[in-house]
Amino acid sequence: MTSIALSRREREILDVIFAIGEEASAEEIRERLSDPPTYSAVRAMLAKLEAKGAVKHKEKGLRYVYLPTMPRAKARRSALRRLVDVFFGGSKEQAVTALLNDEKWSDDELEELQKQIERVRQERRQS
Repeated sequence: MTSIALSRREREILDVIFAIGEEASAEEIRERLSDPPTYSAVRAMLAKLEAKGAVKHKEKGLRYVYLPTMPRAKARRSALRRLVDVFFGGSKEQAVTALLNDEKWSDDELEELQKQIERVRQERRQS
């Protein structure tokens, strides 16, 4: 799926679907939205998202459930790119430094991060 222009609310709906577990009914989505609109407004937004190719639906019992068309891993990369671009001026280093400084990390978590950094260095040397 190529990049689709989404409004803030449409992006929020997709985030809710991913948070719920990759499929959700209109009512489940509505319940988790900030300042929830009416049920019919959520259905209208889901129809718009479907027309844009961002979600699809399937019947589950007597209701529709909605699923994102973008795989979770691709959505994660896209969300991270947006976050780094918007809040850190595109600097991955500033983003990681902010996480390291602003969060409490256990020794095990820091050790795992160090292992991941070393793995990336090794892979880069081999290519």
